Amino acid sequence: MTKILAIESSCDETAAAVVIDGREVKSNVISTQIPVHTLYGGVVPEIASRKHIERINRVIEEALIQADMTLDDMDVIAVTYGPGLVGPLLVGVAEAKAIAYAKKKPLVGVHHIEGHICANYIEYPDLAPPFLCLVVSGGHTHLVRVVDYGKYEILGRTVDDAAGEAFDKVARSIGLGYPGGPKVEEAAKTGDPYAIDLPRAKVGDSEYDFSFSGLKSAVLNYINREQMAGRQVNPNDLAASFQRAVVDVLVDHGMRSVEEYKADRFAIAGGVASNGSIRSAIAAACKARGVEFFCPAPILCTDNAAMIGAAAYYEYMAGRRDGWDLNAVPNLKLGER
Repeated sequence: MTKILAIESSCDETAAAVVIDGREVKSNVISTQIPVHTLYGGVVPEIASRKHIERINRVIEEALIQADMTLDDMDVIAVTYGPGLVGPLLVGVAEAKAIAYAKKKPLVGVHHIEGHICANYIEYPDLAPPFLCLVVSGGHTHLVRVVDYGKYEILGRTVDDAAGEAFDKVARSIGLGYPGGPKVEEAAKTGDPYAIDLPRAKVGDSEYDFSFSGLKSAVLNYINREQMAGRQVNPNDLAASFQRAVVDVLVDHGMRSVEEYKADRFAIAGGVASNGSIRSAIAAACKARGVEFFCPAPILCTDNAAMIGAAAYYEYMAGRRDGWDLNAVPNLKLGER
């Protein structure tokens, strides 16, 4: 039995968890900074770093209390070291190194996107590679072939704005505020998804790459045209039409990959994967093709430390050990070390 204390601080959530053998979560504590950053309409990196420093010790203490364990009980200390905002990442990495050094425990650095993928192992204890996974988050949109534990083939990725980034920018332009994802989803519930014709971008010959910058620009252009013509913009219709465009692209790319690779299992992950329309659309597409669909609970889709503990277990079992020179790598690519 391998007990892991995991730390996540890549953006604006300060999180710690105790995870056993990569699948069993004994605690998963998340301290969100959303109320703070809402004042500024988005995450302010310096403020995020300061809040992580203020909260990280208390969050770790609470995770250990909920798990009814101590630092001495831990076998491994794991931490997100990239990608993400460099200041917040540094807080988590420094904390993990200090604990590992003081308690003489192995240190394992974890890739944030790998953590999102591994959240599925917590939700589905019997799930094992190979399978396809669509990672949709605030800063990343990846279509990944999970070849084995810790082994990934990236089929496609965003070439500009990630889906979550587009949600935030569109929410701001419509006047919904921050955080954009939940606010657009809520507005879309009472809107007509067919009210406004918006584009679905193709990226040259890269059939699995994503581009949402043009969609975001189309929304802004629509708003400008309507305002110049003296017509009132219906924010709910616009939110619903935008969301449908995003969903169409995600389903299209995902199902084409299913057919090409003859996959029988398809998973989603990342903060935007908690969007109900995205989940239901991909679930329906998978069911129509006889493909088993996996999606973590919303709490495991947003940034959390339990997913980092799950990923760390498989890295640890594969022999990974990091030294005191482990550093934050804000632009770390999936599969890099």
